[in-house]
Amino acid sequence: MRRSSWKIRILIGVAIVGFALVKKCNNTEENPYTGRSQHINMSAEQEIAIGLQSAPEMAQQHGGLYPDERLQAFVDQVGHKLVNNSIARETPYKYDFHLLADDQTINAFALPGGQCFITYALFSQLNEEQLAGVLGHEIGHVIGRHSAERIAESNFWKTATMGATVGAGDIGNVVGGIGQNTLLKNGRGDELESDDLGVLFMIQSGYDPNEMIRVMEILKAAAGPNRVPEFQSTHPDPENRIEKIRESIAKYSNQQ
Repeated sequence: MRRSSWKIRILIGVAIVGFALVKKCNNTEENPYTGRSQHINMSAEQEIAIGLQSAPEMAQQHGGLYPDERLQAFVDQVGHKLVNNSIARETPYKYDFHLLADDQTINAFALPGGQCFITYALFSQLNEEQLAGVLGHEIGHVIGRHSAERIAESNFWKTATMGATVGAGDIGNVVGGIGQNTLLKNGRGDELESDDLGVLFMIQSGYDPNEMIRVMEILKAAAGPNRVPEFQSTHPDPENRIEKIRESIAKYSNQQ
């Protein structure tokens, strides 16, 4: 009886993992803007809705919006210049750029669907071209559909982990660990892809892409000597990003 029960658990576990794999394969599509194959389980409209719904809460976590309308208008001007001069204008996303009041946290990020944010702490250290580099990078995250891809990846591993847990107890923890490592690795890839797109958008908009390197130097200095080693971080080390940015500059400059 026990042996029969054990076999049933294994079969159920295998079936759940198999279902997750089939579903993942069926959700594979080519990103029309980057040409990269991705596992996505939501539409652009859903991405936009998630971003719009989440934006107020994200702003609140950083002290709300910066109260200077003149500076906000400047961020909007640079952001929309990048959109209007790049492939971003052909996407269905609704791009909004938000200057956050947080004057302590050096950060910028994007929500799915086009909501882009930069803290005043970072903004205050940048000139216009460096700001364009940061915003171009965040636009790259939107076009790359990185949030949607992470959501789909996370859902896959949750289902696979459940199947492994049903079938073999503690093995589920191993599968869960593999999922986390996969997300971590892809996260670094997302950053590099966004850097690459950011360089392209800067060139297309008439900005000096070398200023993106200066942004990396600012981020490196802000992190200090005790920054987290690359293998423990979701972001590549600034030195590695600089090397890749130089490659992107050479690539796109030769295409002009």
